[in-house]
Amino acid sequence: MTSHLHALSFDANDPAGLAHFWAGLLDRETTEDPYGGIALAPDDDTSLRLRFLPSQEKKTVPNQMHFDLTSTSLDDQRRIVERALELGGRHIDIGQLPEETHVVLADPEGNEFCVIEPGNNFLAGCGPIGALASDGSQEVGYFWSRALGWPLVWDQDEETAIQSPHGGTKITWGGPPLAPKVGKYRLHFDLVPSADSDQQSEVDRLVSLGAAPADIGQGPVDWTVLVDPDGHEFCVLPPR
Repeated sequence: MTSHLHALSFDANDPAGLAHFWAGLLDRETTEDPYGGIALAPDDDTSLRLRFLPSQEKKTVPNQMHFDLTSTSLDDQRRIVERALELGGRHIDIGQLPEETHVVLADPEGNEFCVIEPGNNFLAGCGPIGALASDGSQEVGYFWSRALGWPLVWDQDEETAIQSPHGGTKITWGGPPLAPKVGKYRLHFDLVPSADSDQQSEVDRLVSLGAAPADIGQGPVDWTVLVDPDGHEFCVLPPR
């Protein structure tokens, strides 16, 4: 049994506005999500669904995950950056060096992302969102590989990466040192059970792999909140 990755969800002060930004940048359509919130539908079976959920909490620290967007040429990289700025994004400084050729930006709510220079072999063929680059340990890379049934495509010097067997966006973890956790993360995975399982069985399986139940003040809801071995929250949603 494995889980299906339904979506990457963003906590957003303005879900409609943030969805508009990412829809414009990724050239996707907004849609209603069966679990609520505003979503960007996947382009195909290798794309990540994005969900935008209302939150009153303001962003105060760097996210534990960010997108690495791909480009096909220097002109295309400039076009993506210009489009992001037109939609309300901005340049930010996270300590990148002047000689580095990727461009670091933030969306209108401060969520960091990078526009990668052309010719990056690791992201070749991964689509517009080449990677979801994450702060995380080698152990958590192994956990998510088993949880989703996605093979490891990188495992070196405590850095790991997984990718769907169908291709598409890679999920990467950079290894130690890990940034200290401060409050609830603003980005999280939403999983749904596979067709041969159910919600409770899937929760039990994930706990057996190293996840743990978590209380983030969710109250009586029909989804289950867990944390992975690094303490990153994620949700197991009921079948729809």
